[in-house]
Amino acid sequence: IPAILSPELLKVLAEMGHSDRICIGDGNFPGAAMAKAKNAIFLRADGHGVPELLDAILQVMPLDTYVEKPAILMEKMECDKDLEIPVWETYKQIVAKYDDRGADAVGNIDRFDFYDEAKDCYCILQTGESAIYANVIVQKGVIK
Repeated sequence: IPAILSPELLKVLAEMGHSDRICIGDGNFPGAAMAKAKNAIFLRADGHGVPELLDAILQVMPLDTYVEKPAILMEKMECDKDLEIPVWETYKQIVAKYDDRGADAVGNIDRFDFYDEAKDCYCILQTGESAIYANVIVQKGVIK
């Protein structure tokens, strides 16, 4: 079990069932407000980045094979269209380590649609990630 996974996070991952989702938010993500909207579990992982947490989570939690895109990223706003978001490639590489679909298992949705999806997550994990647009939602698959 990766040491970066806190006892509280491990408990949440174990409680999650097939198709439940966890949102891993960057340092700017309004995680507490999103969690409060529909009583999602809110956890903090200050001092840790999204990539290392995503990698650790996917070591113990399979992605859902019953949906086309079990990992969802927040699309850039039009005003940010020229920004490079290198962390997205990192996420695709991490997902590819654990899912045979590789980068095809990762999709993007509009920022405000992402917020709506985050409100419906089982858990929101707030990180200290400083990269922008570094939020990701992952959907749990069946443990075999």
